[in-house]
Order: sequence, then structure tokens, then C-alpha cells
Amino acid sequence: MAMSVGGNTRGKAEINVTPLIDVLLVLLIIFMIIIPNRENGLNTLVPEPPKTDRDQAAVVDDIVITVVGDGTVRLNQESVSVADLPDRLGRLFASALNHPVFLRGGPDLEFREIAQVIDIAKGVGITRIALLTK
Repeated sequence: MAMSVGGNTRGKAEINVTPLIDVLLVLLIIFMIIIPNRENGLNTLVPEPPKTDRDQAAVVDDIVITVVGDGTVRLNQESVSVADLPDRLGRLFASALNHPVFLRGGPDLEFREIAQVIDIAKGVGITRIALLTK
């Protein structure tokens, strides 16, 4: 960018853009490093509202697994050890693998204990697992 100053024939004033480009490239690199990578998690389904035309007479027994945290879980209020859980779930869901399982855990548990039960259920072949919040 050149600028003429009156009738004077002295040198023209120019802006040196090289340092500005250097600063721009450094800022671009910093922002590329700071932006976090997209995290991957478990696939989930959003709950759908209940259908009004559903037959209320056909009631299905729900299975609720409560993770206690001391190496046992409760399968509908019946205490079962985590080691025996795959056999019990295999017998319960031998014919209905598409039936949902509800999983509940206490607030003082670490998620790895709940994830272990999810892995056991997935290993048996159960594909629909719902987490209960309270």
C-alpha cells in the first residue's frame, strides 16, 4: 500500500505485512491445538412418548438390575453375584433378547462397576439396556 504525500517526492510509506502473517499463522496453530477432539461414547436412543393405542392388558415383566457395589447385583430384588450374572441373564433372555433391561446404580458407585454389568449384558446378547437415574 503506497501513499503519496503532497507534492513532496520523498519515499512512500508502506506497511510491512510479513510480521502480521507470522502472528496469524502462530494463532492458527494455537487454535488448532486447543480445540478438543470429538469424544466417542455409547450409542443411545432417545426415549419416545408412550403410544395411546398400546394394549394395556399385555403387561411384560420388566427386569431391573441394581448394582450394589460389593461384588453383587440385585436382579429384581434377588441378590446375585457378578460372576453368576451371565448365566442368570442367559436363562431369563433365552427367547426374548430384544426385551429391555433396566439398570440402576447407586450415587456412590464408580461408572466402571456399572459398565461391567453393561458388558456382561451385551455379552449375553441383550441389545436394549436402559439406565435408571433414580
